[in-house]
Amino acid sequence: MFNIVKHRYWYFIFSALVVVPGLVALARYGLPRSIDFTGGTLMELKFEAPQTDVEAKLADVFAAHGFDAAPQVVEAADPATGEKRYQIRSRSLSQVAEAEGSDQTTLKQELYAAIEAAMGKFEEVQFTDVGPSVGAEVTRNAMFAVALAAIGILVYLTFVFRNVPHPIRYGVCAIIAMLHDVLVVVGLASIMGVLYKWEVDALFLTALLTVIGFSVHDTIVVFDRIRENVGRMRGLPFDRVVNHSIIQTLDRSINTQMTAVLTLFAILVFSQGQLRTFVFWLIIGIVSGTYSSIFNAAQLLVVWENREWRHWFGRGRAEASASAA
Repeated sequence: MFNIVKHRYWYFIFSALVVVPGLVALARYGLPRSIDFTGGTLMELKFEAPQTDVEAKLADVFAAHGFDAAPQVVEAADPATGEKRYQIRSRSLSQVAEAEGSDQTTLKQELYAAIEAAMGKFEEVQFTDVGPSVGAEVTRNAMFAVALAAIGILVYLTFVFRNVPHPIRYGVCAIIAMLHDVLVVVGLASIMGVLYKWEVDALFLTALLTVIGFSVHDTIVVFDRIRENVGRMRGLPFDRVVNHSIIQTLDRSINTQMTAVLTLFAILVFSQGQLRTFVFWLIIGIVSGTYSSIFNAAQLLVVWENREWRHWFGRGRAEASASAA
């Protein structure tokens, strides 16, 4: 039988190599939050005539109407016709209008008139204005949702595994594996924000919560088999019980997640815009969740059961040698 548990520290090192770059990016650059979290205005415009120097022209227009920072402009394509359109993110119109002693409707009309004068006729595809208070509320709710999910998972798993020794360990290890997956996705989001200017929006939060569900689901499958085998394989070392349980559930875990990943990959290939990034985060999270369930959560149970931290840095061996002397 292949000994998966034997190489557990190599799995931990690999996880660290994946997570640490994302943590560094988070510490240095933070998350590139969209207007869903920061507040601001998103408008998507489709011009009748081809455009050049779009960013420079829009920067001049917005500056002339009281905006203290140039808007962010992203070129996209109409999914039906392939025509170019432009997503423009800026400071909230309502915020600027209040500072100028005007109202949002008037400022929007003036802004659109100036854009038309500078760049020609256009069609408004989308317009969203989110105030800073709404953005702050969304951020708080996002953090609360993740924290509530973690607490609920810990309580539920501790209750479900109450008939095995040390049931709280299962809940704690599942939470650690879940946090591993969250950090993989969030860290990569920070890196992608730096490299490709991707932003974290409300759909990203939806993807993150879905990833949490997938991660814990796969972990429970492995833990449930460990619970069954602890009773069946009495007298055997715990690491052998865990290794046998992992091998028994390996095919199911991989096959179940691969069907989801292949389906999502097909959607990724044929989608655009926010849907594509949403599916991308789901794929990354599901792959990470499958890995963490097998190579992190179950391995942490073995480390905890054997209290292996006593032997880290040679401390346990030194104590054993001293007591033998």
